[in-house]
Amino acid sequence: MIDNPRSPRVRAAAKLAKRSQRAETGLFLVEGPQAVDEAIRTRPELVREIFLTAAADDRHGALVSRARAAGVRIEQVTDAVLAVIADTVTPQGMVAVCALSATALDDVIAAGPRLVAVLEEVRDPGNAGTIIRVADAAGADAVILTGSSVDPFNPKAVRATTGSIFHVPVVVGVALESALERLRAAGVRVLAADVSGDDLLEVRSAGELDGPTAWLFGNEARGLTGEQLALADRPVVVPIYGEAESLNLATAAAVCLYESAFAQRASTAAPSH
Repeated sequence: MIDNPRSPRVRAAAKLAKRSQRAETGLFLVEGPQAVDEAIRTRPELVREIFLTAAADDRHGALVSRARAAGVRIEQVTDAVLAVIADTVTPQGMVAVCALSATALDDVIAAGPRLVAVLEEVRDPGNAGTIIRVADAAGADAVILTGSSVDPFNPKAVRATTGSIFHVPVVVGVALESALERLRAAGVRVLAADVSGDDLLEVRSAGELDGPTAWLFGNEARGLTGEQLALADRPVVVPIYGEAESLNLATAAAVCLYESAFAQRASTAAPSH
């Protein structure tokens, strides 16, 4: 058991909260038993080691057994040591160190994507992580975060994905114009979620969500600039029928991605005449 919060391995793990350290080492932190379990279940080759308290070891015996069977190094630590590694105020007793799993844009394009989320200047890690989770749930083929967006391997973003970071391909660091050009060349239509756009219901009713689609989402405070909007094929707004002033970015993204998922599945399932 490691009981020294200043031990080299503990300090090295704690430093992964910094983007520069993640970039240098190619590693990131995954906190909490649910997310760690998803990593072990779906991408065990990425899991380098797991730090956990004795209580977490007792409570999550099956998870720990699967990790050991996958060859993952397990290290029991004291609560004080885990508090140094974890990013949360009240840790859940378990943190894994994993290898970064970003996907190349070339691989996404080669797979013939039908539904993609593109995040431009999205700065809140909670929003980015939630959109990755929503994209996974909606069956999206990838999430692309442009170079000016938050790092999706930030501890808070990873927590917000609740394990979906291991399910859906995530592309980072690409330029917006380049990403959209590549998607469009692959036959993917680009729709921009923006208050200046056409009503989502009208777009859906016109059958314009049936084909391969990339949804472009902008900065939480400013939205998309005119220059960014010009890169899309069409701006679309999620209508507000009640008195709410606006929708949270991740909520709007959930509506847009699911509308596309519904439309694509309905068109695929529709009988031919």
